[in-house]
Amino acid sequence: MRDGGGQRVLVRELLDRYGRTYAEECGIRLRNTPQPLYQLLVLADLLSTRIRASVAVAAARALFDAGMGTPRRMLDATWQQRVDALGEGGYRRYDESTATRLGDGAALLLDTYGGDLRRMREAADGEARALSRALQEMPGVGPTGAAIFLREVQGVWTEFAPLLDPKAVQGAERLGLPRDGAKLAGLIEEGEAAAFASALVRAALDRRIAEEVREAAAG
Repeated sequence: MRDGGGQRVLVRELLDRYGRTYAEECGIRLRNTPQPLYQLLVLADLLSTRIRASVAVAAARALFDAGMGTPRRMLDATWQQRVDALGEGGYRRYDESTATRLGDGAALLLDTYGGDLRRMREAADGEARALSRALQEMPGVGPTGAAIFLREVQGVWTEFAPLLDPKAVQGAERLGLPRDGAKLAGLIEEGEAAAFASALVRAALDRRIAEEVREAAAG
């Protein structure tokens, strides 16, 4: 375990190199408005399956480029149009089942929340567990998908920050950082929680990233 100064140097290296959320990578300009929040939900759904993160990001971007960036447009698209967009993004292993649940999820979101995830946020009343449970009512969104959404949305829904899901904590452990969320939060500045969590996840998913950051911090 590094001392506090060494940990802060390592965290700076991590953020400088990999402090980019998956929403940013996908081209989602995340704001507290219905369209980007819905796009984040779609991305979280795709990221939660057993497929490379880069493929999930590409598939989400392909869906949005094909005009399916709102729940209404997702629902109005045909099943085949969804399949084709997912395939264009390289998301072929689960394309048919995913196309179905994206349509079902859009319908449920429209029926229950008028297509606006801010209403789900209001119903959760600032309680992360309540919001996680509500997210998991969406077709195909399990605990992992809900955790990804919360991890990314904390940049705009700041009542949930700092939030580090188990995958982010795994990345912290690989980097030799504390596993305790409060201690990790003390190593970053205000507003960096979402980027920090995403960077930790990248370290968890790729051992080479952790090694690169640790070597840079040591040098």
